[in-house]
Amino acid sequence: MTTNKDFYAVIMAGGGGTRLWPLSRKACPKQMLKVFDGKSLFEIALERLQGVFETDHIYVVTIASQVEALSSLAPEIPLKNFLIEPMPRGTAAVVAMAAASLKKINPDAVIAILTADHFIKNVIDFRETLESAYQIAKTDVLVTLGIQPTFPSTGYGYIERGEQLKSFESVKSYKVNTFFEKPSEARAIEFLRNEKFSWNSGMFIWKVDVILAEIKRYMPVLFDTITKLTPMLTVNHLGSEFSEHWASIKPQTIDYGIMEKSDRVVVLPASTLGWNDVGSWDSLFDVLDPDLNGNIIINAKHIGMETDNTMVYSTSQDRVIVTIGSQNMIIVDTPDALLICPRGDSQKIKEVVQYLNEHNYTQYL
Repeated sequence: MTTNKDFYAVIMAGGGGTRLWPLSRKACPKQMLKVFDGKSLFEIALERLQGVFETDHIYVVTIASQVEALSSLAPEIPLKNFLIEPMPRGTAAVVAMAAASLKKINPDAVIAILTADHFIKNVIDFRETLESAYQIAKTDVLVTLGIQPTFPSTGYGYIERGEQLKSFESVKSYKVNTFFEKPSEARAIEFLRNEKFSWNSGMFIWKVDVILAEIKRYMPVLFDTITKLTPMLTVNHLGSEFSEHWASIKPQTIDYGIMEKSDRVVVLPASTLGWNDVGSWDSLFDVLDPDLNGNIIINAKHIGMETDNTMVYSTSQDRVIVTIGSQNMIIVDTPDALLICPRGDSQKIKEVVQYLNEHNYTQYL
């Protein structure tokens, strides 16, 4: 596999998520957590791009407070390749800013919009899929990667594919019929049984001029704002003028703003990637290998008696964690907070985070 001179990666890494609380905090979101054999999701996301993109063709969109930490994890990425968003304004604004920035650098650029916090097991298949997506995107379409559902998720968006279109080697592409956002459980079960439906991965590939034309068509106010910002893009994102224009942007997702409206969208079903968005502590059971008792022990000095199918994570090995009769549990020990919950309930962490925020326990967020 060889790199293409006009192919660029844009990694969205500005999240301040707390879905892996109490380990994940606003100052250290999940993409920076080293829970995967001592590596962070951000580092792993960069590793799987090797052989597809030149190092200086990888750009990172983040907030100013995270640039130093992310750069320390990826010193090979030039500091000028970190594109700063002054404040969160949704993925549509991120895509518009990245596309306009890369168009200044290379008007013929094709960009892959990727995330810093997903886990992909089959890296070779992922690289081959990106290569196919690049070739298909050059036909002036908006490419999205669809993931084969493995359970009836009500938290993911779904894509219904229609007629088959162009293919590159063994990878097929299809016209998108409809996007469905977070369906009911009954409908999610229907989608799981129907081979025409994929999960929306949030990964996209397109030419910069094509996506900017669609933004101009469907989100003209955003396009006008990005046009005003263009002279400052890749130059100064921290000045008052940039921040004022950026603050005026109405937050919106690229899915709702463009993908659900455009007639140029095609989907590549990516059924072999081993994809997981690592959206909760429970999801780690799908991506990390357990011991013979089904336990996952991460950085913990742990003694387990009659303990099965349990995860124990600790930020320190200075004290021992003992579990007796622990079955199907999640235990996360940090210096200032301890989480204990049954497997299957870690999605309720968002309620804990909301409670902490509403009751002025913000020092724990």
